Amino acid sequence: MDVKEQIKKAVESISKDKSLQEQFFKDPVKALEKVLGVDLPDDVIDQVVQGVKAKLTMDQVSDTVGKIKDLFH
Repeated sequence: MDVKEQIKKAVESISKDKSLQEQFFKDPVKALEKVLGVDLPDDVIDQVVQGVKAKLTMDQVSDTVGKIKDLFH
């Protein structure tokens, strides 16, 4: 199983759906299993959860920085 591919798929789905984002931050395992359609082993799901959290956080920071830059242009 390609963990990076699972992370990419999850980030794409979660970032487009506000209710899924809320579910992910409340119960990441159930949200990921819903998005990915599989019941992953604990060691894999933990890696995917951490990867998705990191990516979503970086995307939010990037969006905020972009908005701040726009204010000064």
